[in-house]
Amino acid sequence: MSQIPSYASQFKFLVLTFPFPKVLHVELARPKVNAFHEEFWREYGAAFDRIAQDSSVRVIVLSSRMQKAFSAGVDLAQLGSKQVSPDTARSGLLLRTLVQEFQHAISAPSRAPQPVIVAIHGIAFGLALDAIAACDIRWAAEDGTSFSIRETDVGLAADIGTLARFPKLVGNLSLFQELALSARLFGADEALKVGIVSKVVPGSREEVIQAALDFARIIAEKSPVALTGVKRFIAHAIDNPVDDALQYQATWAAAAVQGTDLVNSAQAVIKKQKITYENLGELNRVKINAKL
Repeated sequence: MSQIPSYASQFKFLVLTFPFPKVLHVELARPKVNAFHEEFWREYGAAFDRIAQDSSVRVIVLSSRMQKAFSAGVDLAQLGSKQVSPDTARSGLLLRTLVQEFQHAISAPSRAPQPVIVAIHGIAFGLALDAIAACDIRWAAEDGTSFSIRETDVGLAADIGTLARFPKLVGNLSLFQELALSARLFGADEALKVGIVSKVVPGSREEVIQAALDFARIIAEKSPVALTGVKRFIAHAIDNPVDDALQYQATWAAAAVQGTDLVNSAQAVIKKQKITYENLGELNRVKINAKL
C-alpha cells in the first residue's frame, strides 16, 4: 500500500507516494496532457527542492498519471501572455530573469542528491525533453512513446535544458542534431539509438513505470552516502577535466571514508550478510547572530 508524504498536499499538479520504502514516486498530473504553464513549472521545481531535503527518500521515480502523455511540453496558450515593460532593455532583462527561473525549476531533479529515474510513455514533446534531460536514468515504453524536440516548429530557441544537456550525454550527436533541427517525431527505439534513453521497456505506461519502480527499489537498498557521491561525481565529471574531477572526488572522499557505511559494508561482505543502511539524516540548522 502506497504511503503519502506529509508535504504532498502542498502540490496541485503532482502526486507523490511511497510505493516502496525509500522510493518516492512523483507523477505529473495536470489534465489532459501535462502541459506546463508557469504555476505548474514553479511547483515542479519547488517539489523537487523539497524532496531533496527529505532523508527518507533514497531514489525518485518520475512519471505521468496521464494515460496517453508524459507531457505535451509548454502550454502554448499561456506562453505569450507575460506582460513586460514596453522598454526593450527592461523587457529583455525581465524576460531573461523569467527564463532563468524556468531553467532553474526544470533543472531541479539534477540538483537533488537522490538519483532520479524517469519513466516515459505517450507523447513527450518540447519541454518534456528538457525535464527528461535533467534526470539521471531515462527509460521509455516501447509502445506508443513519441518524442519531438520542438524549438524549430514553434519558432523558439529559448532552451530550458534539452540543447544544453543532451549534447554532452548522447552517443550520436549527428542524429541528435537531425532530430533537433527537423523537430520530427521519433519513437523509443530511435531515442535509444541516439542516447536520449538507456532502455526501452516492452509494453506501455504501466510496464515502464513498474520497471522503473522495481529498479528504484534495488537502488534504494544501497548506501545513501555512496548514491549521493556517485551522482555528484558523474555530474561534475561531465563538465570538468579528469584532474579536476579527481580532486573533487578526493575532497569528497576525505569525509565519506570516515563514515560507518564503508565499515559496515566491508563487514557484511566478510560475514555474507545483508546490510541495511541508515538514512542520511536531517541537518540541524543553527542561526548565528553575527555583527558585520
